[in-house]
Amino acid sequence: MADNRYTQILEWIFSDHYVNGLETVPFQREEIVTVAHTLGIKLPKNLGDLIYTFRFRAPMPEKITATAPAGKFWIIRQAGRSKYCFVLSNQWSITPNPSLMRIKVPDATPGIIAMHALDDEQALLARVRYNRLIDIFTGVACYSLQNHLRTSVKTLGQVETDEIYVGVDRRGAQYVFPVQAKGGRDSMSIVQIEQDLAMCAAKFPALLCRAIGAQFLADGVIALIEFVESEDGIRVASERHYQLVSPASLTIEDLMTYQKSNNQV
Repeated sequence: MADNRYTQILEWIFSDHYVNGLETVPFQREEIVTVAHTLGIKLPKNLGDLIYTFRFRAPMPEKITATAPAGKFWIIRQAGRSKYCFVLSNQWSITPNPSLMRIKVPDATPGIIAMHALDDEQALLARVRYNRLIDIFTGVACYSLQNHLRTSVKTLGQVETDEIYVGVDRRGAQYVFPVQAKGGRDSMSIVQIEQDLAMCAAKFPALLCRAIGAQFLADGVIALIEFVESEDGIRVASERHYQLVSPASLTIEDLMTYQKSNNQV
């Protein structure tokens, strides 16, 4: 649930700029200060947290969503340094498919890590890294280049990616894999995927970019989703669910099932 102060401020900013029929509504970060003073609201300590909340954590306030036509919803995109815009986007949510088969992978997480890991994004990234799930998912030999990458893109301003992998395939082609991780109740955001693709185009122009989303499911299963840019916007290219298990729990039947599914691809 978003802080009620955040909701009031964002609704005011939107209504101050919105005209019926607009699909893009620009605003600037400094307006948060002006609106907070106008409303007599205590200014948030971290101005960026207000915008981050509605971009990635909380649903857009009802007064804003009510203006969206059927099949559309409002998102917030960066438009430069300290500049943003509300943008109407096609409505769909990034939610792991609950009907997918779970693929058992021998758990290679170091014992001390498993003992103390939480259920947050960093714990998820650690399990993905130690078990080489990006390699398994993509079929490419991958290496973690940097996590918590913060950089700026000329057309967007500052962007942040949870982890960056680089990789090489059997033909020598090289890739960059931006990974966005979500633990707990957070969900993946189209905006984050768009930013990852734009960042890779700017910072790694010679590499093939494949954007990945990782999410803990309720029972510790890890969902990995690959996204692509299409004429219709961001779309899911592939999705797999991995269950980390002790080697002893993998049966001959499991292995035969995976062999059969592999032959069918």
